[in-house]
Amino acid sequence: MVDKTASLSEAVSTHLNDGDTVALEGFGHLVPVAAAHEIIRQRFSGLTLARMSCDVIVDQLLGAGCLQGLISSFVANSSAGSLYELRRRVEHCDPEPLWFDEYSHGGMVARYQAGAAKLPFQPIASYRGSDLAKKNPRIRTVDDPYGGPSIHVVPALNPDLTIVHAQRADSQGNVQAWGMLGIQTEAAFAGRRLVVTVEEIVDEDIVRSDPNRTIIPAHIVDSVVPVPRGSHPHAVQGYYDRDDEFSRAWSTLAREASAVSAWLEENIHGTADHEEFLSRIGLDRFDRLSIRDTFSTPVNYGGRV
Repeated sequence: MVDKTASLSEAVSTHLNDGDTVALEGFGHLVPVAAAHEIIRQRFSGLTLARMSCDVIVDQLLGAGCLQGLISSFVANSSAGSLYELRRRVEHCDPEPLWFDEYSHGGMVARYQAGAAKLPFQPIASYRGSDLAKKNPRIRTVDDPYGGPSIHVVPALNPDLTIVHAQRADSQGNVQAWGMLGIQTEAAFAGRRLVVTVEEIVDEDIVRSDPNRTIIPAHIVDSVVPVPRGSHPHAVQGYYDRDDEFSRAWSTLAREASAVSAWLEENIHGTADHEEFLSRIGLDRFDRLSIRDTFSTPVNYGGRV
């Protein structure tokens, strides 16, 4: 049995190279934010980011000069506002143009599914009647070999490195997650290399006791990294809630490129690791975000339940 635990710094430096395509997946939940910050901290460049749902980390990676391209299907800071660093790049080519490969959510799912299955492409019916296929030359049309109408296809997506976050794993890399899972499993199998960050490393017996929660098996994992609170400002079910205050503040701050640069210099380049970053923004925030017991006991209102 191989112990695959590593530090975040070690995992990122070992498995990521300048110019790679890196997938950072997690759909509003279990987002590998700490890993994105470590990519910034190590000053990687020329990367293409694959991420279904763009959010704060996309703005931060752009502001740090890490990205030359983006593969995505949703561009917004969730319900918290706009992503101004991304808007500067797309709308004004400031400070330079950004290669943007755009799909629908269904198109991104299909690309990961094809990549995970080691297929060259995957059919997708939902682009019928959509203008997106006219805008993106990588969405193509093929004949149905069974005699039906022609159908759109999207190319497989096989990132050089996939990074996902989860609740827990054992030291061998058997990864367990629950809640809103998004495309975590497919992205993991699609990647040529795989790093998983987790809230905690647990004994193998715990994983074996609840096997239905295992979404990624150890044999495809290259490194597993314990990073408590590694998804902040996003939520991790059972551990902490979403920090909407942080995300709203980011949309205000990011209106000015100079403010983004100053924030990154102080909070990412100016910190040694994720633990120091969290202490910089204030650990007391997690008192407000912590998960508390919720009881389902019926309430008696004047003799009626």
